[in-house]
Amino acid sequence: MAIPQSFIQELLNRVDVVDVVGRYVQLKKGGANFMGLCPFHGEKSPSFSVSPTKQFYHCFGCGANGNAIGFLMEHAGMSFIEAVKDLAQQIGLQVPEDDVSPQDRERAAQQRQKQATLTDVLEKAAKAYQKDLKASPRAVNYLKGRGLSGQIAKDFGLGYAPEGWRHLAGVFPNYSEPLLVESGLVIEHEDEKGQDGEAKRYDRFRDRIMFPIRNVKGECIGFGGRVLDKGEPKYLNSPETPVFSKGRELYGLFEARTAIRQHGYALVTEGYMDVVALAQLGFANAVATLGTACTPDHVQKLFRFTDAVVFSFDGDGAGRRAARKALDAALPLATDIRSVKFLFLPQEHDPDSYIREHGADAFANFVKQAVPLSRFLIDAASADCDLATAEGRARLSSQARPLWNLLPEGALKRQLLGELAQQIGIGTPDLQQLWQRDDRGARRPREDRSMPAPQGQAAPTGTDHQSSPYSTSTSAPAPQSGPGAWSAPTETYSRSQWNSGSGRNGWRKGPPPPPRMLGRQTASKSRADRAVGLLLANAAAWDSLSADDHAMLAHMPAPHGPVFAWLEAQLHEHGAQAWAALREALRDEPFETYACAEVEQATVAADSDSELSELAGVMDLLRRDELMRLSQALSVQAETDPAARERLRELNERIKALKPGHPI
Repeated sequence: MAIPQSFIQELLNRVDVVDVVGRYVQLKKGGANFMGLCPFHGEKSPSFSVSPTKQFYHCFGCGANGNAIGFLMEHAGMSFIEAVKDLAQQIGLQVPEDDVSPQDRERAAQQRQKQATLTDVLEKAAKAYQKDLKASPRAVNYLKGRGLSGQIAKDFGLGYAPEGWRHLAGVFPNYSEPLLVESGLVIEHEDEKGQDGEAKRYDRFRDRIMFPIRNVKGECIGFGGRVLDKGEPKYLNSPETPVFSKGRELYGLFEARTAIRQHGYALVTEGYMDVVALAQLGFANAVATLGTACTPDHVQKLFRFTDAVVFSFDGDGAGRRAARKALDAALPLATDIRSVKFLFLPQEHDPDSYIREHGADAFANFVKQAVPLSRFLIDAASADCDLATAEGRARLSSQARPLWNLLPEGALKRQLLGELAQQIGIGTPDLQQLWQRDDRGARRPREDRSMPAPQGQAAPTGTDHQSSPYSTSTSAPAPQSGPGAWSAPTETYSRSQWNSGSGRNGWRKGPPPPPRMLGRQTASKSRADRAVGLLLANAAAWDSLSADDHAMLAHMPAPHGPVFAWLEAQLHEHGAQAWAALREALRDEPFETYACAEVEQATVAADSDSELSELAGVMDLLRRDELMRLSQALSVQAETDPAARERLRELNERIKALKPGHPI
């Protein structure tokens, strides 16, 4: 799906980043900006600033920053498209979909309305279950017996579904409402009729502790129910619905977002109770799959919040099998900047019992000793292989190849090739040649392309992006992983692919997430650099400059002149815009990274009034520089040309008349 840049700019001009951030962070007015505790790292005093004039946020503690779209991507884990749609829905805008027919657009609108209605129904049920928990001493005592406090139950919205076949009839007056079945709360048997001739209905969840499953926006999309005593099934999940898919959702992710960033990793466990108990014991960075094997969608969603994932499994055979499925899901996403590890607990323990017996520090150390993906890949490939024999080593080669081929190109993949070659007992080039021949014989050209390039040849990058001509001297550093960093797209696309919206899997994608709006602070090289940052951050000030100033700025050598010329064209076309909207319009411009770095230098720890005051001084200095340049150019000519001499005299008078500027 390709979203026009003009729509993105209009969207950012109409939404208020203060309102967007305020949905997730408690903000208080502090001067010209709003301040709050940073949601991207733990802190006790607020260093997180949201600017209503520039429409972006910045944390002076961890460096997290961006606009309204970026905040939803970074904090709520949304994709670019999801964030744009979420903001558009808030202000009543329809996201343009040029490649979609009117019929498909209407169906999509109906689907969105259905999803909103279903989440409302589920939210109402969740609140009812929470009230029922407070009214059930038996359910409360069960949770207390599991070591859970009332506060942790409140944080996760735990509830209780009472006994009885039609308890929800007291919550929803119209128990025959189709939405109750579509949401998974009620089961309907068409082949069984009641006395009224209607299909027989009854509650899906009865006499169970209820765990609300929330999406990354905090909306209830389903439930997991656990029996209090003995009974089958032990855990019962909501069925697949228009708002809930077990293969894409993770229990506890909404609650764990901030803790994942604070701990530096996400801990994937096997059950709801593990997640809640770990949060009680200081490990609020835990999530769980929903009674299904880990999928690539699960891993992809986690990598929106962190670059490190630890899978925790029981040490028995079932745990090993689950770990193998998680390995298959993680391999295609295991880039060189990401860490994936596997933690195998002693068979007599789950995470909760291990911490209670050995303590939180012991568990933290245990996590640090988790098996890295590279080692687990070799272990998995070596299963049932007698490496003391040639046959066993050949079997290892056969089992390792499909796993190794799943890895994205990079240093990790090449190192593993060498380690596997050593285990198999042949040279690395021989193993590579062998696997390439096997892949060609199996007619798998995509895997052929994933092979590392022979020595002396460059490996294919999969992208035709060009480096900025200013990147070596004036650009901001490359985006870093960690808190506040923009999430890079998992797959690599050429610029033409991004512009056309075609992704590798044949579906439409919007623009890639931009690099961090602001990078590390670096000293600007000149007053022209300073003018770039100040004018981009305060675009309305452009109209206060004279036509001569406009011409002077636009005709400066690169990188300054092209930026000013671009800014003038933007203002002519769209009028004065906040920096957040200009930031989106800058995407894919050759001076994008340079311009963003200069805005950071101009705006960090400054307000609009001080920036405008500084801009006036900078412009005085630039005017003086320009007049001095013209004066020097005329000085030789003035010796013999009276007209040039008069022109030189006028220039010198103008130089004297300029107010002294403040040195940069």
